[in-house]
Amino acid sequence: MSNSTLPIEQYPNLLDEKAARLRGLFGDLTTPELKVYDSPREHFRMRAEFRIWHDEGDCCYAMFEPGQKASFKTLIRIQNLPIAAKAINELMHPLLDAIKTQEITKNRIFTIEFLSTLSNDMLVTLIYHKKLDEEWEAAARKLEQKFGIHIIGRSRKQKLVLTQDYVTETLSIQERDYHYKQIEGGFTQPNAHVCAKMVNWAVEAAKGLDGSKDMLELYCGNGNFTLPLASQFKRVLATEISKTSVYAAQWNIEKNNIDNIQVIRLSSEEFTEAYTGVREFRRLQRSEIDISSYNISTVFVDPPRAGIDADTLKLIAQFDNILYISCNPDTLRDNMQALKHTHSIERFALFDQFPYTHHIESGVLLKKR
Repeated sequence: MSNSTLPIEQYPNLLDEKAARLRGLFGDLTTPELKVYDSPREHFRMRAEFRIWHDEGDCCYAMFEPGQKASFKTLIRIQNLPIAAKAINELMHPLLDAIKTQEITKNRIFTIEFLSTLSNDMLVTLIYHKKLDEEWEAAARKLEQKFGIHIIGRSRKQKLVLTQDYVTETLSIQERDYHYKQIEGGFTQPNAHVCAKMVNWAVEAAKGLDGSKDMLELYCGNGNFTLPLASQFKRVLATEISKTSVYAAQWNIEKNNIDNIQVIRLSSEEFTEAYTGVREFRRLQRSEIDISSYNISTVFVDPPRAGIDADTLKLIAQFDNILYISCNPDTLRDNMQALKHTHSIERFALFDQFPYTHHIESGVLLKKR
């Protein structure tokens, strides 16, 4: 699949199979009709990473037979990547051809990473098994200018940012454009087309909630959901543990001229401790954020694959509404077993973030019984 055409004609059946699996997982719970949001059938992934294989003075994009040691016998030369954005496919070979024309850029390169956007903003990270010097930097700057891209050079304990280490994505949500800084190495949704559908679904669900009160968001990342959801509530208090993501979220809030969001660098477990008075945090004191001043009626969560821990589940069960986006239907179902005693499922959705794989992204809106 990574070096050929996709089974596009099978996509409807594959999506039906995912929907059937999700319905089956929730078969013992009372749910509304499952809404299914599909993906473009090709060119949907905004980032890609390629190994570079060197052989007799030449090099190419490469994969290797799964479970096999990297060697010429197991080598699969990559001609195209149909799941990746068109901009990545159009750039990958001209860029590598240009890299190969100079020994300083070709020698000991072993990985190339691409991060693109729907507006074709492109960041490329070139990773080497050698120290990068001024000669390499000068050559890389010429590549930036030639292709109109941003380049980062990496090697062991070294990172050279030539112009910038991010791209800016624009998503149209509820007839408004939102602009997001996406930093190299930071978490972003890989399928921007489906991401926009997810955020639109969440905002639409929030319209029926109490907008005169406040929203709490756990695991806010770069503010992907936070910014549009803020339009539906008086104030938003968002938490995130990653410094990179907190920085990006704050940049995005300012860029989009939104004034009712505060971001705290706390994990969900730490926020639970702070909210319940178990522990005090200097980070809160320095930021002058008074958690007790918030009148929270709704919680939005988009946790990692492990789902929500038991203490945080007890915390969010106190609130009237829970909007839950999940990248793991099994842990979502486990969490629903704990929340079903206090909340009912009012909306139920599947977002095909990862076509042609078994991965399922889903969403539920829970309301207190």
